[in-house]
Amino acid sequence: MKKVFSVIALVMFLVSPVYADLSKQDIDEIRKIVKEEVQALRQEMNPRIDDLRQEMNTRIDDLRQEMNTRIDNLQDLLYVILAGMFALIGFVIWDRRTALAPAVKKAKELEEREERIEKALKEYALQEPRLATVLRQVGVL
Repeated sequence: MKKVFSVIALVMFLVSPVYADLSKQDIDEIRKIVKEEVQALRQEMNPRIDDLRQEMNTRIDDLRQEMNTRIDNLQDLLYVILAGMFALIGFVIWDRRTALAPAVKKAKELEEREERIEKALKEYALQEPRLATVLRQVGVL
């Protein structure tokens, strides 16, 4: 940092009104000194910049690797959740079938019984006119 300030001070010196009083040889010498200072500053800063660049690349690679690991973990979690959802849907379908099967069987039995009772009432209504009248009023005959 001190060298930066010295270079700036030197440049300010060059731009100052004293600059007008200097000879061409003095100006060339000052330019040479400024170039040397700038070159020294560059040589000093290049390793620091390279170190920073390398450190940043290392950190970026570490972050990339960590992000890939996290994405892989999220994918695994997504697969587990999807598998659980499909298992739950399969269980619900199986449960519905097993739960509805007895109800469907009972409904079928009741329909068959109703048909037999209706048939028996119709046959008896042929022999009993009062029953036939009642059945006609209710809409069975």
